[in-house]
Amino acid sequence: MTSKRRGNNKERRGREERRFTVRGIRRDPPDIRKLSKALLGLAMAMAEAEREARAQQAARQPEAEATAADTEVRQG
Repeated sequence: MTSKRRGNNKERRGREERRFTVRGIRRDPPDIRKLSKALLGLAMAMAEAEREARAQQAARQPEAEATAADTEVRQG
């Protein structure tokens, strides 16, 4: 009987959330590539968080309007 190979761990790593860490080490000249990777990663994470917040707010807004319309009291 032959053993089955499982998927490569690298495939799973791509789907996981990535975290960036920046440590202050004095170098002369500074490593521009590392700094730019950190900055781009931070900007992408902030943009994704803002996009999710807007989507959640947009999803809540129609619900709030529907609830307000249902509870409106009509005088007549």
